[in-house]
Amino acid sequence: MGIFQKLGGEFIDIIQWTEPADNDILAYRFERYHNEIKMGAQLTVREGQTAIFVNEGKLADVFTPGMYRLQTQNLPILSTLKGWKYGFDSPFRAEVYFIATRQFTDLKWGTPSPIMVRDPEFGPLRIRAFGTYAMHVSDPTTFLRQQVATNPVFETFQISAQMRDTIVSRFTDVLGQAHIAALDLAGNYDKVAKLALEKIRPDLAALGVELTLFYIENISLPDDVNQALDTRSKMGVLGDMGQFTRYQTATAIPDAAKNPGGIAGIGAGLGVGLNIGNQMSGALAGSANAGPPPLPAAVMYYVAVHGSQTGPFDMPTLAAQAQAGTLAADTLVWTKGMAAWAKAGEIKELQALFAAAVPPPIPAGGT
Repeated sequence: MGIFQKLGGEFIDIIQWTEPADNDILAYRFERYHNEIKMGAQLTVREGQTAIFVNEGKLADVFTPGMYRLQTQNLPILSTLKGWKYGFDSPFRAEVYFIATRQFTDLKWGTPSPIMVRDPEFGPLRIRAFGTYAMHVSDPTTFLRQQVATNPVFETFQISAQMRDTIVSRFTDVLGQAHIAALDLAGNYDKVAKLALEKIRPDLAALGVELTLFYIENISLPDDVNQALDTRSKMGVLGDMGQFTRYQTATAIPDAAKNPGGIAGIGAGLGVGLNIGNQMSGALAGSANAGPPPLPAAVMYYVAVHGSQTGPFDMPTLAAQAQAGTLAADTLVWTKGMAAWAKAGEIKELQALFAAAVPPPIPAGGT
């Protein structure tokens, strides 16, 4: 706190206030108890301080840093209030307040609840913000009238709530008027802070204080908006959904091997996932490149040879086998969609193979 002189029943002849460098006291009333100040007493006002004399509730003389010998000559207002028209050397009573005018740093501010802004890209958004500021008493007499009054000790926490409310209110105004997209705010903290500082100053001047520094440390979006932005970023990084689906499938195989049901146990879920991935890939590809649909897949047939399954073979291969005689009309074949094996000659799509494989009759007279 301060150093003061307590002299029971004696006159005070030294008035001063020394304070620890790390305290948060903005104003301190010199404790004189019932003692009177001796005319000619020494007043010491240090750098970063202002001393104000108050007589019967009225502000009197103000002293800036320096050392003074209190006389009627340097107490003109108090002399008038006391009626010392022709000088006076007797002790007198007056309250002395020391106001700290130094800079107070690393003070915190923040939005107690989200503030609503209209973002030019995302529309209405609820955001939070916090940071630090520095302040000092710019007008000691106004500060004494508006804030300290008769408080013997006035600390920064006693004005912090009012400072925070003023800062948040003006910060909200600036953010709404700046029309800066949420994704661009990180690169414009200094710009927003300077605009907010100019908006805040008039309000605080009425209290006798001033912000010397104002910093924005963070402006944050709601968690659900952050998750949506993360998903959007992932989509931009992944690019090819087909490639992403193949990657997901490959990473799922080791997990399937550890599953008690094995790969078959999660096959249905994996199939659903692949189907969704394929649908998304197709939708994205279709919206990006509107082109012709893919060609239909060729029909493949399995062929029974000596009781064993061979194939599958496409139509050109089956035609070559029919031409070579290894595929006959009574050879059993099967393809997707058939309930059971059937003779090749009974399948409409394959009948043309055997018609071409049978040589035409020899003409008459031929050798």
